[in-house]
Amino acid sequence: MEFLFSMSKMENSKKTGSDQILLNEVQLLLAEKRTSLSVLRTGLAVITITISVLSVLIATSGYYNFFDVLQLILPLMLILLAFLSLGTYLIIRSFRKIRHFDLTIEQLKKKHSILSEIL
Repeated sequence: MEFLFSMSKMENSKKTGSDQILLNEVQLLLAEKRTSLSVLRTGLAVITITISVLSVLIATSGYYNFFDVLQLILPLMLILLAFLSLGTYLIIRSFRKIRHFDLTIEQLKKKHSILSEIL
């Protein structure tokens, strides 16, 4: 609510073109941050599915002999390792991007006082 109030104050005052460009830049950074949060959520889902499949394999291990189904387990383990690597990569990449966007927004807030009032 405070954000809307400060935005209405800003609309009442005369905005210059550079202020509008600055606000658009911050909106773009926040949109990119939301995208990175979505990638983070996807990475967590990929890791969760991998752990779930491993849990099912462990829970049902009493019903089969590991060495009898080794030709099936090894490719499955390689696929699960690939998914685990993919999920880890997505999470690390999204954390780095989120941190970058946060730092960029903080730098803009320090440079421009109008952003300090809004954000």
